[in-house]
Amino acid sequence: MKEKTQGATFELALTALFTAIIIIMAYTPLGYIPLVVINATVIHIPVILGALFLGPKKGAFLGFVFGFTSFLKNTLTPATASAFVFSPVIAYQQIGVSGIFKSAFICFVPRILVGVVPCLVYALVKKFWKGKAATGTGLALAGFSGAFTNTVLVMGGIYVLYRDAYAKATDVAAEKVIDVIMGVVTFNGVIEAALAALLIGVVGAALTVVKPIKSDVAENA
Repeated sequence: MKEKTQGATFELALTALFTAIIIIMAYTPLGYIPLVVINATVIHIPVILGALFLGPKKGAFLGFVFGFTSFLKNTLTPATASAFVFSPVIAYQQIGVSGIFKSAFICFVPRILVGVVPCLVYALVKKFWKGKAATGTGLALAGFSGAFTNTVLVMGGIYVLYRDAYAKATDVAAEKVIDVIMGVVTFNGVIEAALAALLIGVVGAALTVVKPIKSDVAENA
């Protein structure tokens, strides 16, 4: 009983630590890595790590925190004309009631799934690939899938829900929005996913020395 309580306390502390890291990264340059022509987003890294070491439920919570920081930044200090995409408040002002639900979906759902999808991917790798390389491969693929999930769902959501509004805000012809979306997915998305695979593989392997990957990741997948 004592060990169970200590374990729960440790996980609570670890969840708080990952939450703090997400917030710090969201409001400092630490959340972005300059790569010649783009800034690669890495705020999803603590979300993915938290999901793997704490389980999908806490991973979903960390993903929500990620989405909430995006909501706050785009609502309180909108830096671009397309900030409404991530802010239900601004979307309501510009588009109406439907904008609340559209922007809430884009802002939160992809980020919450960043804390769930990597767990499923890791579990599948461990289920079908045995041996010492399975853990490293699982971590790398979990990182890749988590980052790519965010990019695909955010950009896909923008195209499906906001094609015309996004085209107007970014001064792009409506028929060209798909080109912009695909450009971000295939360029930014792949780079960010590859970077996540590397970081999750390295950092995750280091963390397994002090804490094993959550066992219920595989059991619940």
